[in-house]
Amino acid sequence: MNQPDSQAATARHQTQVAVVGNGPVGQTAALLLARWGIDCIALDRRPQRDVIGSKAICQQRDVLDVWESVGVGHKIAAEGVTWDRATTLYKDATLFTQPFVDTGRSVFPPFVNISQTRTEELLDEQIAATAHITPLWDHGVEQIEQDADGVTLHCRRADGTPVVVQAQYAIAAAGSAPRELRHQLGVSFNGRSFDDKFLICDIRADLPGWERERRFYFDPEWNPGRQVLIHPCPDSTFRIDWQVPGDYDIEQEEASGALDARIRQIIGDKPYEIVWKSVYRFHSRMVDRMRVGRVLLAGDFAHIVSPFGARGLNTGVMDAENAAWKLAFVLRGWASDALLDSYDSERCAASRENIEVTGHTMDFLVPHTEEQHRIRVERLTAALTDPSVHPQIDSGRLSEPFWYVDSPLTTPDAKHPFAGRPPRGHVPPPGPGVALPDVPVRIEGTDCTRLRQVARDGLLLLAGSAVDLARLREQAQNASAAPLRVLRIADIDAEGALQQALHAGPDEVWLVRPDAHIAAICASGDAQAVRAALQRVVGH
Repeated sequence: MNQPDSQAATARHQTQVAVVGNGPVGQTAALLLARWGIDCIALDRRPQRDVIGSKAICQQRDVLDVWESVGVGHKIAAEGVTWDRATTLYKDATLFTQPFVDTGRSVFPPFVNISQTRTEELLDEQIAATAHITPLWDHGVEQIEQDADGVTLHCRRADGTPVVVQAQYAIAAAGSAPRELRHQLGVSFNGRSFDDKFLICDIRADLPGWERERRFYFDPEWNPGRQVLIHPCPDSTFRIDWQVPGDYDIEQEEASGALDARIRQIIGDKPYEIVWKSVYRFHSRMVDRMRVGRVLLAGDFAHIVSPFGARGLNTGVMDAENAAWKLAFVLRGWASDALLDSYDSERCAASRENIEVTGHTMDFLVPHTEEQHRIRVERLTAALTDPSVHPQIDSGRLSEPFWYVDSPLTTPDAKHPFAGRPPRGHVPPPGPGVALPDVPVRIEGTDCTRLRQVARDGLLLLAGSAVDLARLREQAQNASAAPLRVLRIADIDAEGALQQALHAGPDEVWLVRPDAHIAAICASGDAQAVRAALQRVVGH
């Protein structure tokens, strides 16, 4: 029998960072914090990890690279299904196949499909082998309090036992459901919901030729007026998403045999097995701020978007990386608490970008007016014979890193301007705010073979051939207490790929953040500019 609340013994824990939610975003945040030597506790209401279907399956190249920094990216990539083509079809005709351009030479493919369940298992294995992380299951956070010194989380276990966790900071990554916690933090979660539902079936079947391709169908004869999306997954499993009417009833369709008929319209008479199925409605919402004092909001707790573009989990992982290095810099004394304000500005901007991109996709997929429907049909028809119309066919702009060009941490450079959102499948040329291309490098005295391995160790300064390294190193050390590395591009450019990717001038200094985004490009002779860029990137 549960004890009354007044008699239950209260368990207490203390840590540096409390992570609320032990899903993939919370797991990533904990692993990244541990990499910086920060102690954290990961809290989750569930009694244990739940194994449910494919869920968020599509992991983007840069996210795999983040996971590789904590030792698990290559494992996820190896187990997943690699795909490098995204084909869009109208009825039974192919419209176009989207390319994926890498300005560097990443060791990871553009996308890997693997079930969220398996991703979580691999992250759990890494957590078990990592110091500084304490997972606490069956700890539902009921109340969040904070003051000038820290955060107090009031939890309750299923047997009624109260638990108090005290931390200096917290990351709230508890998924989209906990409305009460958002209410306590005083944030809104405005947006919209879409009328149509989407049916998902994971089926196991032998479908030769579909193993390395994402296929998106507009108005196929077996789902007229709506869409179907097919993704390959490991173990001969394929995930099929059907757009269905708002009154769709899966139990009725399954009982009548119509679900089997729906699947056979796609795969024919091949044997198959349904591994998992689900029906859900899409939403597009975000909080009005992602920093509330000592609490940083991340993942679905802060923003939810439609999955056409794979911008849910991938964006959440980028939230986690942004939060982790900034919290680490503050807790290690390398930056002031003001650095955390940039988490709010940068990741809110990323969320708005995702909502804008996925909102345009959903408006094209699910027209709200007769005019929108007319335009959609006209464009799809024209695209059959006119390639110039292809950029107007919106089957989802796939996940990509956000470009921090307007960040308070970024120093603009007139010689390397941001030209705006590039065509889908492409990335902007390297410049302030843009992610650093990954290329092979050779660094004496280390086992690093890739540029981003080095970038994630702290602040990185890449110098042109004419730069005085000793003088630059002295300037950098005087400007910042953070760990930093100063390298000459020509000395580490193992195969000439780095210079080819950056086109760096002989007197240029490229400053790179710990999340592998370029923060500034300065002339080495301008000591004041170098110092200002170094102080700016840590929030001074």
